[in-house]
Amino acid sequence: MGAEPTVSLEVQIVLRLADYTLEVAFQAGDAPLSILGPSAAGKTMTLRTIAGLERPSRGRIVLNDRVLFDSDRRIDVPARHRRVAMLFQHYALFPHMTVAANIVFGLQDLAAAERTMRLDRIVAQTHLDGLQNRYPRELSGGEQQRVALARALVTEPEALLLDEPLSALDTHLRAQIEYELLQTFQVYRGATLLVTHNVAEAYRLGKNLLVLSKGRVVAFGPKSEVFTRPASLEVARLTGCKNFSRARAIGPHEIEALDWGCRLHTVQELPAATAAGELRAGIRAHHISLVEPEAVGAVSGLPENTFPAWVVRTSEAPFGVTVYLRLRAASEGFQEYDLQAEVSQNDWRRIQDRPQPWQVRLPAESVFVMGK
Repeated sequence: MGAEPTVSLEVQIVLRLADYTLEVAFQAGDAPLSILGPSAAGKTMTLRTIAGLERPSRGRIVLNDRVLFDSDRRIDVPARHRRVAMLFQHYALFPHMTVAANIVFGLQDLAAAERTMRLDRIVAQTHLDGLQNRYPRELSGGEQQRVALARALVTEPEALLLDEPLSALDTHLRAQIEYELLQTFQVYRGATLLVTHNVAEAYRLGKNLLVLSKGRVVAFGPKSEVFTRPASLEVARLTGCKNFSRARAIGPHEIEALDWGCRLHTVQELPAATAAGELRAGIRAHHISLVEPEAVGAVSGLPENTFPAWVVRTSEAPFGVTVYLRLRAASEGFQEYDLQAEVSQNDWRRIQDRPQPWQVRLPAESVFVMGK
């Protein structure tokens, strides 16, 4: 048996818009790529240029060695010939067509037998058995989403583009469809790009991550690397980090966190000593841990990066509590906190009545250091 063909999507484009200029460059393979960013960052527009629905001002788009767009060579393959399928945020199903007719809409050039074979296969794959003769208005939101996905996949595209595929669904359906998307990604053999502004969704669904801000790529790579070692303060914020401090390097693995008033060890290799304020230290809220009372009284001393902390305030959610902490001394103001820590409801019930100060630990492997 021969090896499966290599999947490759290369994008290097500039698109001038009224409010900003989109300028992106990246490569994607068969591993799903999440595109994360705030509103008006250029996420959807990036997909639309790949699909051929928007024409870049200049640049190049190549899919599996086929040039889809090249401004220098004046190549601009029409959308219908690109073998790219785009799943829109609100599905864009034809209301007057049945499920079956919606799915095979893009297969009019195929023989009837081939259309039927593809329809049967994709209906089974997307769990739409028994719904072929219904109309979109007779379907639930999750069923409509699966029909839109089936319509995208039935054409056997070389690239699958999903624009906020879960945003219109309620919490229960989001979890269900997310699981079905992950199953689809396992068997689909093309390039997959998924746009979202939800950090957790981007992490769960993509293997690699592209972060956009104001039309520019600010981070690109394996998701674990982008989250563990964000390249800048902007990237850290866009990927959900809440805790930052100005910092200066003391040694190759030690910093002084100026805003938190403490010294921290980190496993990250640091640059040579720099002037105060040139670096930023960060740690994600769920990486901060509370040291148990028995450890506090241990003769051997506390673990490294462990400091006394006082609770300033809390914010409760159904399954967790955000605890706002002040290091060094108790806070007299509601807003005067240094760190946010995420604690489960079970842990919060266990610790909430403990006398303060508590001892909190910022693990060296979770502290990251970056430029401004």
